[in-house]
Amino acid sequence: MEIKKHIPNFLTFLNLLCGCFALVFAFDNNLILSSYFVGIAAIFDFLDGAMARLLNVKSVIGKELDSLADIVSFGVVPGVILFQLIKYSHNCPLVSIGTNNIIPFIAFLITIFSAMRLAKFNIDDRQSYNFIGLPTPANALLIASFPLIIAQKSTLIGITPEFFIQLLTNSYFLFGVTIILSYLLVSEISLFALKFKSFECKENYVRYLFLLIFLILIILIGFLAFPISFILYIAFSMIPQKT
Repeated sequence: MEIKKHIPNFLTFLNLLCGCFALVFAFDNNLILSSYFVGIAAIFDFLDGAMARLLNVKSVIGKELDSLADIVSFGVVPGVILFQLIKYSHNCPLVSIGTNNIIPFIAFLITIFSAMRLAKFNIDDRQSYNFIGLPTPANALLIASFPLIIAQKSTLIGITPEFFIQLLTNSYFLFGVTIILSYLLVSEISLFALKFKSFECKENYVRYLFLLIFLILIILIGFLAFPISFILYIAFSMIPQKT
């Protein structure tokens, strides 16, 4: 039995395990730890695909396992994080069934459309090195950054995220974010993937430029880099590039 062909699947299982940790913390309303585990899950998700390509051990079962792990880590978890943010927002409307306000359940549109996104990806042969629609890890990382931004006091360059905090604690803003992200998940917008056929600058200049800007933003403004980089990701995807 070749051990190397099981390495990508092992990394996928670590992605799923991190998603389970993130889910438990999210239900406990410990959104900071939940967000960190989403980030770790995204690293394992990147590594499993990279290792599969590097070792040339792609498999049908590996693709299915990846989607099953992703629906937990990048579908259910961001839905719960948004649910908690809306539930405890300062102006959330109240529509009760029993003792529960059903309005925050709008957040699970993210989970539903993430499932649709993953199902479409598995049967779409156009998405080898570019994505059609917003990838679930990018969507989940954006949502997971919200609690971290709310908890962030300041940045290296002295910017306080008060404006962003006001937005992220406003239920109507969160409703809008939920609808926009749900649409992007299943849209026909072409977005570049962080997958490398080679490491030549000519073929990957958009990827390298995006990663460089993201790293600089992380250093300068902390978690505020995620929503800004998300907008840049959409914008950079409009730049013609070799795939």
